[in-house]
Amino acid sequence: MSPELLRAWERRYGVLQPERSPGGLRLYSDADLERVRTMQRHMAEGMAAAQAAALASPSFATAPALSIEQSRRELAATLDDFDEPRAHAILDRVIAAATIDTLLGEVVLPYLHDLGERWERGAASVAQEHFASGVLRGRLLGLARGWGLGVGPMAVIACLPGEQHDLGPIAFALALRARGWRIAYLGADTPLATVAEASRRIDPALVCLSAATPDRVDAALPRLTELSVRHRVALGGAGARDADGITVLPGPAVDEAERIAASL
Repeated sequence: MSPELLRAWERRYGVLQPERSPGGLRLYSDADLERVRTMQRHMAEGMAAAQAAALASPSFATAPALSIEQSRRELAATLDDFDEPRAHAILDRVIAAATIDTLLGEVVLPYLHDLGERWERGAASVAQEHFASGVLRGRLLGLARGWGLGVGPMAVIACLPGEQHDLGPIAFALALRARGWRIAYLGADTPLATVAEASRRIDPALVCLSAATPDRVDAALPRLTELSVRHRVALGGAGARDADGITVLPGPAVDEAERIAASL
């Protein structure tokens, strides 16, 4: 294993707990070595890196049971009440006991889907939707710190011009990061010229763009077709539709990240 990957596992998953020499060198124990072997074994069996790290973590065997459904209900209640400290405490608990896939696929994204449906029915206010989105966006971007580091494939991820809903793309990027990818995230409402420029400079393995409505996709298709000549281009979000030379990601963010990672 490379030193870079060992440091990434230490930083991202906490699976290694080396001491430091007086000169600042990492000193790995036999327990660290065994955890690395355990993680490698699980990954060789097809498990995602984050899941393998959870099983290899020294705290896994003694971690208290976590009810994902209860956590999701509690998160919804606290965000509806504009209780940011309590919402962060619930997210802390999930992050400490579960993988990033569980956090995204079973807590955050289902909550956002339910919130969107409640907003359409008038059962959730605009203020509640904006507050919840702001809290979750900040927390997910906190988890994204350093997601451009490493040696894995690079993905350029952005929202199409005019698209402000960026929590889905952020979640997809985090799920890719959990599978060893590096991320260059350009954000919401990104001009296609900016996407093209970044792609030329980075030469990514994937360019993924998101839109919630088909009209934004239709307006961008000519430029996306040009982009797909040089790069693998994918479309996600509710507005994504089939187009020549472009991969469509219609499913949940975690599932689509797994599919993309497996295809490469």
